[in-house]
Amino acid sequence: MDLGPLNICEEMTILHGGFLLAEQLFRPKVLAELTKSDWEHVGRPIVEALQEISSAAAHSQPFAWKKKALIIIWAKVLQPYPATPSDTDTRWQEDVFFSVGNMIPTINHTILFELLKSLEASGLFIQLLMALPTTICRSELERFLEHMTVDTSSKDVAFFLDVWWEMMKHKGNQQDPLLSQFRTMAHKYLSSADEFSHPPKRFKSDPDVCPTMPLLAMLLNGLKQIQNNIQCPGMKCCALANLADMLTVFALVEDDPQEVSATVYLDKLAAVISVWNSDTQNPYHQQALAEKVKEAERDVSLNSLAKLPSETLFVGFEYMHSLLREWGDELQAMLNSSQGTNYDSYRLCDSLTTFSQNLKLYLDTISLPKEERQVVSEVAECVRGFLRKTSRVLKSKGFEKDITASIAMAIIEQKMDRHMEMCYIFASEKKWAFSDEWLACLVNNKSLFREPGLVLKLLETVMEVSTSERAIPESQLKQVVSLILECYADLSLPDKNKVLSGVLLSWGRKGLSEKLLAYLEGFQEDLNTTFNQLTQSASEQGLAKAVASVARLVIVHPEITVKKMCSMAVLSLGTHKFLAQILSAFPALRFTEPVSNPASTFVVSCLKETVWGKFSTPKEEKQFLEFLSCLMSPVKPQGIPVAALLEPDEVLKEFVLPFLMLDIEVVDLSLKLFIQTLEASACLEEYWLQTCSPFPLIFSLCQLLDSYSKYWQLPKEKRCLSLDGKDLVIHILELLCEIVLANTETFPPDTWTKSLSWLHRKVEQLDWTVGLRLKNFFEGHFKCEVPATLFEICKLSEDEWTSQAHPGYGPGTGLLAWMECCCISSTICEQMLSLLVVDLGNPEEVRLFSKGFLVALVQVMPWCSPQEWKYLHQLTRRLLEKQLLHVPYSLEYIQFVPLLNLKPFAQELQLSVLFLRVFQFLCSQSCQNWLPVEGWGHVVKLLCGSLTSLLDSVRLIQSVGPWAQRQEQDLTQETLFVYTQMFCHVLHIMAMLHQEVCEPLYVLALEILTCYETLSKTNPSISNLLQKVNEQRFLKSIAENISPEERRQTLLQKISNF
Repeated sequence: MDLGPLNICEEMTILHGGFLLAEQLFRPKVLAELTKSDWEHVGRPIVEALQEISSAAAHSQPFAWKKKALIIIWAKVLQPYPATPSDTDTRWQEDVFFSVGNMIPTINHTILFELLKSLEASGLFIQLLMALPTTICRSELERFLEHMTVDTSSKDVAFFLDVWWEMMKHKGNQQDPLLSQFRTMAHKYLSSADEFSHPPKRFKSDPDVCPTMPLLAMLLNGLKQIQNNIQCPGMKCCALANLADMLTVFALVEDDPQEVSATVYLDKLAAVISVWNSDTQNPYHQQALAEKVKEAERDVSLNSLAKLPSETLFVGFEYMHSLLREWGDELQAMLNSSQGTNYDSYRLCDSLTTFSQNLKLYLDTISLPKEERQVVSEVAECVRGFLRKTSRVLKSKGFEKDITASIAMAIIEQKMDRHMEMCYIFASEKKWAFSDEWLACLVNNKSLFREPGLVLKLLETVMEVSTSERAIPESQLKQVVSLILECYADLSLPDKNKVLSGVLLSWGRKGLSEKLLAYLEGFQEDLNTTFNQLTQSASEQGLAKAVASVARLVIVHPEITVKKMCSMAVLSLGTHKFLAQILSAFPALRFTEPVSNPASTFVVSCLKETVWGKFSTPKEEKQFLEFLSCLMSPVKPQGIPVAALLEPDEVLKEFVLPFLMLDIEVVDLSLKLFIQTLEASACLEEYWLQTCSPFPLIFSLCQLLDSYSKYWQLPKEKRCLSLDGKDLVIHILELLCEIVLANTETFPPDTWTKSLSWLHRKVEQLDWTVGLRLKNFFEGHFKCEVPATLFEICKLSEDEWTSQAHPGYGPGTGLLAWMECCCISSTICEQMLSLLVVDLGNPEEVRLFSKGFLVALVQVMPWCSPQEWKYLHQLTRRLLEKQLLHVPYSLEYIQFVPLLNLKPFAQELQLSVLFLRVFQFLCSQSCQNWLPVEGWGHVVKLLCGSLTSLLDSVRLIQSVGPWAQRQEQDLTQETLFVYTQMFCHVLHIMAMLHQEVCEPLYVLALEILTCYETLSKTNPSISNLLQKVNEQRFLKSIAENISPEERRQTLLQKISNF
């Protein structure tokens, strides 16, 4: 059936027939003259016609047809009568009710009101009334009240009370095209004839169609007029309940009342429906549960759009007081009788209870004149007295215990008002869980439970029920767990994180597996399959799918999933960045565990338990470092929100600070992690280092540097970090001090001063060179403390420097202290060089300085890091340039005095000889026991670095020096001579050392021979041939002294090939 257009159809024919029969019964009078007393005789055909229409349409929309018919009838009543020919012509074109309205004879309001009463259509009456324009609405209600006060019967009273109740329950702004047409036509019917003949602009309905307040005041007056006709106790209950509700909702409740909680709301619905179920006379007694719930929702959800005017309010108070005095005794007797509770009596007591509570609040919060306060106090006392004598009614309301669950599920099934709140109650109620109805509701409405809060509530319920004494079939538990996980899988990634956060908070690192593992089929298989796929699809295209797969695993067993990913990130080549992206999609994993170490987050714990300290290759360490970097600063892929799982301060506290000791195996990795964290976090706006206690952090690095001063005295197992690592420690210390100094404003001045003093006191206990590395940090607060002997050879300012007695720095150690200062940094090295006091005019002083320099170099070199040795190498060059350092060149490796220009190579030859002298000292009886094998390996490494630098320098001088531009000053012979000398010096040093540490020197010797061979081939003249043969014989004689045999033979073979 088509409910849309208002045209002639089968239903309209039936309605037309009803009116024709009524017209026949009323002849010779016309229906427009029908009075109230005539209705019982004349109205039956009309009522039966409407009932027939509703019955025929019962399989589709009976209520809609009834509404359509009543709109047509009401529109007919509102039509101006008599109509002029011009009106008829205009309506024919514009009035949607014209054709159907013409099928109905002219009628009056009596027929409309009596028909509504006969059909018990109070709800429809209010719906249509409130759709009318304001002026028509009020005039129609006035007519209705006039109609009710004439020959008032008990049916009139009942209908009036229902209309009043419906008006309070009415919710406006209903989007109904039929009601809009009705309103538009009603407005046009009031227009003048000339306006009607010229089509007006389309009427725009204002949102406040009909303010309820004046209408309620009119209904209150109507009640007064029909009061004497209210004889039945049930109607008296209804009248008082209406009045109490009107005064409560439209006067006493605050302007923006808080909605009652969902549980209270559900209890109210349950109470109302329980009463209906027990009250056989109630019209809703036989209705299906869903229909009862819909109507009960309207009954318990009264809300006000405006307030009653003060005069109406106090009229209402006085009238309430009057009615209670007049009817109180009768109603109390009825309520306390054994007749049982019907809905009228229940509603009376419930409405008066709410009214009494709000009345007390009104008295406590509103300032009133004395007379008005007296009125309110009297009615409040009267209501309290009445309720004290009738408390049995509300106490017995909750007699249907099991109905609450059914109501909640009906609201969910039908998606009624507040159905999402009912979902939360449904998910939380352990008593309801796993009943057949509960399971069916969950299955049928799965889409409603795709909210993080609901998924968590369901999980909590299942967890609790599964571990209780209730016997739940395993198949049901598996089914429900599977359904919940499906709901979880359908959530957005942020919502999945909310659920994961709740799971971790409630059940910790084991997640759902803590109690539900038996009901989670195939977890291990899913885990293996997922991670096999991850290793094969490590790309941004596969990221979304990978995140979805991991999301299910991580909620089931967070610990196993995260540990597996940490392990894979280290062991599986090239997957670490992809795995970090996946993990970063779950910021909920930044969860601090309540047990063990409260400072550790879940991810940190998993990393420490799974991979930290268990690396077997440098590649694994490298992947670990990059993995942590990605977790601190995740790459943001398109379409997937990610967040850092590790904070810089957390990394330092957990993986760096506890391991900054020379004897800890992972100290090298911790330092790499330290520098990586500092450099990666340099762009952060917030000064995060403050949370790491930067001064203790600086001191830890100072302690680590201090341990290097006794490095070769320590047993091998206590030397877990090489001297190469010392440069990294120094770099980190410098960078850390720079960052802290750049953020001094974040410290209160007093705290900064105290912290500096604390650090200075602590550093005083360490080797003095460590304190000197903090020179810039302490500048302006503390002087640089150095051995007193340093003042003997330097012009140090007492404003900046101060002397301290240091053990081991007795007379003659000034040059040693000076050289140790030069190892600190290039800046201090330049400063020391400028402050050095050596008289160049005194040859003896220069000679003594040169001897002292060699001795100091021997003492310092074994404890130098590669960078510190570079500083000393550059310092030595500078001293040679300034002629402060005298290095005599002996002729021990020369067969014939060369007639060559060796001046361009003077420094290189002097440095080569100096390094030979250093090693002659080191290998002498007085020094040979200083170093373990690893120490000799270290000094060889430093020497090779310097000699390689010398080779590069020699090649540069030979190829691009100014003399290389002119043929007569070619330096080929000179360069070959230098190569020969360096080769001899290297082999000399090799002969003094243990064979196991000579490999780098052996490789260097081969490289020198290669340089010699390459250059000698560029000059094949006959005059050079004899020289080459002589040099070849000479070099072989030197190489003959080298062992082992294989090295000697290789060198000899190389020389023979010249």
